[in-house]
Amino acid sequence: MQGKIIKGIAGFYYVRIIGSGIYECKAKGIFRKDKLKPLVGDMVLIDVLDEHEKTGNVIRVLPRKNELIRPASANVDQAMVVFAVAEPKPNLLLLDRFLVMMECQGIDTLICFNKSDLSNDIELGALAEIYQSCGYQVLFVSAKEQQSIDDIRLRLAGKTTVVAGPSGVGKSSLVNILQEEVQMATGAISKKLGRGKHTTRHSQIISVNDDTFLMDTPGFSALYPEDIEKEELKNYFREFHQYEGQCKFQPCTHIHEPQCAVINAVKRQAISESRYQNYVALFEELKEKRRY
Repeated sequence: MQGKIIKGIAGFYYVRIIGSGIYECKAKGIFRKDKLKPLVGDMVLIDVLDEHEKTGNVIRVLPRKNELIRPASANVDQAMVVFAVAEPKPNLLLLDRFLVMMECQGIDTLICFNKSDLSNDIELGALAEIYQSCGYQVLFVSAKEQQSIDDIRLRLAGKTTVVAGPSGVGKSSLVNILQEEVQMATGAISKKLGRGKHTTRHSQIISVNDDTFLMDTPGFSALYPEDIEKEELKNYFREFHQYEGQCKFQPCTHIHEPQCAVINAVKRQAISESRYQNYVALFEELKEKRRY
């Protein structure tokens, strides 16, 4: 039987078979031998062990369209990263880390700022300018007030979307509004730390309808680009692309070189100062990492 892995916990894989329900499966030993780990989102073949108890074994992982390293998942069409505009205040360096990770893996990203009811038009406009100017779709929504939810539905329709974001930004609340199959636990903000308490503990796929799926993932507080050389980092900042080849010195890191087209674009505000400073911070982080 063929189905989709919708959840994986402690070595058990929950496989949805259309028309038959969900089967609890273990992976055959051959996967360990081949160093292949089934992922949430994988299409797989299973052998049914007990039809009444709905148990089985995953015997084969079908070819993947793509594979994400973090969050670990497969066959994703796009990502939606959720941040709050307030409570907690958005950490734009963390957002840019996530965008770099998705760019590196070739996944387009929709940026969703929740809790827009807690901010004003000036603050929202500033965030929109930073990310729309470099080609990202940006939505401002309120799960609490159920504002602009239809805008999200429109962009999710017909796709498998991995949903990610820090804890406490209302990600699970949005997922609950968008579908009725699974109601995710929602957490409060820690007053002491000013950030959310973790609520989602594992990745899982949730059906919105027959052709639209959400892949909910654990909240994150720190992301570090893996397997990226510091010289490659510039390739994952979209707004740098139009200046490629225009710098006096080649190759140019856009960090300290004189007559750098990217640095000049920052000075004349054609590139966001915030995005550029985050690029520098990530570059220095990768530079330091390579020393050890």
